[in-house]
Amino acid sequence: MTGTVETFEFQSESRQLLQLVVHSIYSEKDIFLRELISNASDALDKLRLESLRDSGLDADTSDLHIALETDAAARTLTVRDNGIGMSRDDVVELIGTIAKSGTAEFARKLKEANDAKDAAVSTDLIGSFGVGFYSSFMVADRVTLVTRRAGEKEGTRWESEGEGTYRLQTVEDAPQGTAVTLHLKPVDEEDNLHDYTAEHTLRSIVRRHSDFIPWPIRTEVDREEDGAPTRSVETLNSMKALWGRSPEEISEEEYTEFYRHVSHDWSDPLRTIHTRAEGTFEYQALLFLPSRAPVDLHQQDARRGVNLYVRRVFIMDDCTTLLPDYLRFVKGVVDAQDLSLNVSREALQQDRQIQLMHRRLVKKILASIKALRTEDPERYATFWREFGRALKEGLLSDADNRGTILEVSSFASTHDAEAPTSLRDYKERMKEGQEHIYYVTGASRARLESSPHLEAFLAKGYEVLLLTDPVDEVWVEQVGEFDGTPLQSVAKGQVDLESGDQDAEEGEEASQRKEEFGPLLEWLGTRLEEQVKEVRLSSRLTTSPACIVGDEFDVTPTLEKMYRAMGQPLPPVKRILELNPDHALVTALRTAHAASAEDAALGDTAELLYGMALLAEGGDLADPARFSRLLAERLAAGL
Repeated sequence: MTGTVETFEFQSESRQLLQLVVHSIYSEKDIFLRELISNASDALDKLRLESLRDSGLDADTSDLHIALETDAAARTLTVRDNGIGMSRDDVVELIGTIAKSGTAEFARKLKEANDAKDAAVSTDLIGSFGVGFYSSFMVADRVTLVTRRAGEKEGTRWESEGEGTYRLQTVEDAPQGTAVTLHLKPVDEEDNLHDYTAEHTLRSIVRRHSDFIPWPIRTEVDREEDGAPTRSVETLNSMKALWGRSPEEISEEEYTEFYRHVSHDWSDPLRTIHTRAEGTFEYQALLFLPSRAPVDLHQQDARRGVNLYVRRVFIMDDCTTLLPDYLRFVKGVVDAQDLSLNVSREALQQDRQIQLMHRRLVKKILASIKALRTEDPERYATFWREFGRALKEGLLSDADNRGTILEVSSFASTHDAEAPTSLRDYKERMKEGQEHIYYVTGASRARLESSPHLEAFLAKGYEVLLLTDPVDEVWVEQVGEFDGTPLQSVAKGQVDLESGDQDAEEGEEASQRKEEFGPLLEWLGTRLEEQVKEVRLSSRLTTSPACIVGDEFDVTPTLEKMYRAMGQPLPPVKRILELNPDHALVTALRTAHAASAEDAALGDTAELLYGMALLAEGGDLADPARFSRLLAERLAAGL
């Protein structure tokens, strides 16, 4: 018996997404089968694990497999598994909703790929957003899904033409697992719509995309024996766990297809890391550095982690304990030999063997990134562009590997307008007598390059690192040095760029300037006491009249904003106003102050001078309207 058919409408956004998926792929329509087989494999993994954990589960696990069933006359292809299956609620949650999170972002990116006719990007997005099931509508006019969850009595039938609605129905005679039947579109070789009822087509796709699936993928084939036609069942895939084989036996194509299987990323990986540990604690790992960052790399709720197996038995995906969060972009499989099959996520955090694996895998991955930098600078540049910001988070969280992370990191600098530099290369270019690695932090390279803080450094030929990632604001404070050389912000503390000791004449000149400007500095300090802690002469300015700097251990304005945005406001930090004694505005202000210290207009000029310094570093004015009024008045008075 079956239940009443209920019809549901796709939400408008989901309907739009479905149409984008259907029309997004230009040459790789075959990937629909790769997606359905991957889903079936996951279902078999989950049933096997559930049966090991629950001996009372009412489920048949005697012959777990995936079947491809074809009907050339009816033009149908069915992908069937006898895995964990789905309940009605699961169907509504997993199949009835397209790309539950990030739908707007998905639609935007997929439309851009469509407009650009970029099939590679389209296939990548389909995997990244978990809508692979819907790629079935690229080759089918109608899709029917029948499923029953292991241990339950009733099944569910889902059906849709991929337009505005889908239908749900309760069925009582559904077998355990899930069967997806595609009512295929007509063959159109020009549009890369092949005959998916043909054995040779299915065999070719399985060999290319799913040969390593650990479950048998079977189909019935017609053969002729002793002159008589026979029909038999054949297994299409080798079922060899790729990570258990010797690297010498594995082709680049096999590595790439396995990467696509575990990552749902349809581009090629940048680097493959195939390793094993033997001895008292054994494991095998097949890991990959992707070539493109997922759109949710820096989102808190993003999926991360690698797949954990124990003696070839799937335990869990997204195992976050094996790798630190700053390596969350790494994809792959780790197969341990000595863990319990019933290990939980909570127990993993305390397991000594997992912690040992964690340390070894981190060192292996960082060593691979270091080797990539040396062996293939172009691929390394791609890696750093996509994942450098995430990797630098390890400078805060992983003190044990901090030195290695610094070695493999790259930073923009004033040395080259395009190519970033390593800290090692920076040190080799340091001027004679230079004792610090100089850096400046800010929102963008363009803004930093015009910062007054850089003027004297550039004038004297000192290289400065230009750090623009939010994490840079934090790690430079905590790390402090590289290979014994201190890191120094050009926007903090006193600056002395003279090579060697100043001669007596230079020292006398500096002393004379302090005396000449003393009254002005004292007056400005009083006039601006609400805004700054000190006013002093600067040795870091060459063209700007003034700049604002912090004391050596002050929190930067950007970091202060970050804390405020996280709901952790810091006490206000007063900074230091530095004046360029050679600038015409500053010398004129000194002269005017000496002539008439009580002139009210001088106070307005002091406010303007401070405001200009604040704006020059990208800061925010406390009262923009007042600043604009004062500026207009001073301009009018000067005409």
